[in-house]
This record gives sequence, structure tokens and C-alpha cells, in this order.
Amino acid sequence: MRIYSTKPAPETALGAVLPLRPVAQPAPSVTRITFYFNAPDKGDAARKLAAKAHQAGQQALVYTPDPAQAQALDVAFWTSQQLSFLPHVRCGHPLARQTPILIGAQADELARADVLINLADEPPAFFGRFERMLEVVSTDPADRDRARARFKHFRDLGYNLETHDLAAR
Repeated sequence: MRIYSTKPAPETALGAVLPLRPVAQPAPSVTRITFYFNAPDKGDAARKLAAKAHQAGQQALVYTPDPAQAQALDVAFWTSQQLSFLPHVRCGHPLARQTPILIGAQADELARADVLINLADEPPAFFGRFERMLEVVSTDPADRDRARARFKHFRDLGYNLETHDLAAR
């Protein structure tokens, strides 16, 4: 989108009016997309990524449209590490706007759109409003195939993609 100056067009020495020139505008923020592949357990990988986001002072949505998966993640976030607390609630909870980590499918409940951790087969339509989207890919061949299709789709759209092999850690 081009924005044109509202200043009057300058006149040349001969009195001719010069056409308006586009005014430089800052480039819109582009979502950074990172694929974390070879996750033995997508839920545990999502918990660790959410913990990193929280430690960095960011808010995160662990995206899953599946209510059963959201429930399992909620339980795992409460019980996975005895000596650490990861503040989170499910989407729809009355404290969602005050909580740094949400689990579910409703991004509008976050106060800030910092990090989207995608556990679904497709990215949500609203992923572009997040600063970062983290795609978690398991070792399951079908999940890997779907992730490859998403990777190709984002690459074809011109996104710079990062990858991290979780098996190498």
C-alpha cells in the first residue's frame, strides 16, 4: 500500500507542478515462523516453549481447536514440573486477559499477541497478528507430512522460516 504526501506539490522553476511522490512507510511487522520438529511429545514441547516465552516476558497462546487436547495440556501444565509454576488458563476462563499463557483456540483473549504455539494440523487464520508462530511437529509420519505442506506453503508466500530439530537436543 502506498501512502501519498498531503503537502502541496512543489512547483518547478517554470511553474509546472510536480506529481506527488510516495512517502516511505515502515514495513509492516511480519510473523516469524519457526518449526520445531521431531518432538517426541507435542504437549511437552509446547509446555517448554510456553515456559520460554513466559520467562522472556511474552504472552503465548498454545493453539489447539481440540477440546480434549486442550484439557490434556491444561493437566500437563499443572503437573509436569513440581518446582516450577507456569501461569496458564484455558481460553474462555474469566482470568484469560490477565494470564500470560492461554490454551485453546481464541486469540482475542490475549492482552498481547506475542507467541502462537500451533499444535493443530493447520495454522489458524489469525496467525499473522502474532510476532512469532512456533509450529510443533511430532515424529509421526502423517504429522510430518502435514508440517512439510505448511512449511512449503509459508516458504512459497515468502516467509523466512527457521527450523529446530528437537531430536538433536
